Amino acid sequence: MRFWLMKSEPDEASIDDLAAAPKRTLPWTGVRNYQARNFMRDMMGIGDGVLFYHSSCPEPGIAGIAEVVSDAYPDPTQFDPKSPYYDAKSTRETPRWMLVDVRFVKKIPLVSLAQLREHPELAGMRVLAKGNRLSITPVTEDEWRFITKALA
Repeated sequence: MRFWLMKSEPDEASIDDLAAAPKRTLPWTGVRNYQARNFMRDMMGIGDGVLFYHSSCPEPGIAGIAEVVSDAYPDPTQFDPKSPYYDAKSTRETPRWMLVDVRFVKKIPLVSLAQLREHPELAGMRVLAKGNRLSITPVTEDEWRFITKALA
């Protein structure tokens, strides 16, 4: 089992949207970074833990806990010319972009970026690294345990 921090803009998909979704599950669409795609395609597995992070909003931070509930499969938005995530170079035979489905576990009081930075136990988190812009980053078991036990 692995652990991940997955960023979503709350106006696209928030922790509340995930909680309200049918089966409390959503596909993690729109990832258009190869490293983040590779995490989903090559490393994520069913049952992996997810820190659901709200980004590009007035107060970014971890808003909830989710879990991966599918293996990676092609992101259908890459084939839809009406989607902002359309990729004209991607084909159904050779899709470029993958996604996983995530399921709601629980909403937590927002753990802001500033709060994460206050804890030396979390100093190595990739989300705190200068210049980090990845929408999906691995989280160590120690970081996961600290956040879910001490902060959530």
